[in-house]
Amino acid sequence: MTSRSMKKVTLFTRERCHLCEVAHDALERVRARLPFELAVVDLDREAGPEKRALYDWEVPVVELEGRKIMKYRVDEQRLERLLSSQE
Repeated sequence: MTSRSMKKVTLFTRERCHLCEVAHDALERVRARLPFELAVVDLDREAGPEKRALYDWEVPVVELEGRKIMKYRVDEQRLERLLSSQE
């Protein structure tokens, strides 16, 4: 990775969501190999109305630099490719 700032990944989650926990664990595994900034946003308590409307039935949702790249599950290899390709 270049000396520019780290890429930002956002995980939209909600309480008592097993798939959200699995997605968070997967993101942490990728982050251990390929560092990035991770923001975890509770869809019901912290997200704005536009994100709630978009993602209400899709959690967990992963955004990379503000663009939705995954929902329901994290494909670790795909995430690594996307992080590496956005230099």
